[in-house]
Amino acid sequence: METILRQRFGMEVVSPSVRVSRDGKHLEIDVLAYTNGELNTAYIVEVKSHAREESITQLKSILQRFRSFFPEHKDKKLYGILAAVHVSPELREKILQEGFYVARIHDQVFELDIPDNFQPRPY
Repeated sequence: METILRQRFGMEVVSPSVRVSRDGKHLEIDVLAYTNGELNTAYIVEVKSHAREESITQLKSILQRFRSFFPEHKDKKLYGILAAVHVSPELREKILQEGFYVARIHDQVFELDIPDNFQPRPY
């Protein structure tokens, strides 16, 4: 995943397993990647063995709460990636419709599984 985030998306910082607490609330992010400067973008990666409908809800929740936990990134474009070993074709379509990237995991390798015309939705 780090290779995709750095090479395809131009991220400079890739941090796995990010945990933050603020005002008694907690947020856990499987992978946080970001870059400043001209791109000024961040990606949140949620990793699952089996992606389910709740995985979409969970990723949305993390994206919606991200800026309150990381005010230093409040001006960044923010995107979501759902990475999973198993994703049904129907769920893949729902994930893409939400504007999230889909990444497949096999043999500890991550590959994006998106159509050529995919337009991600910034949060």
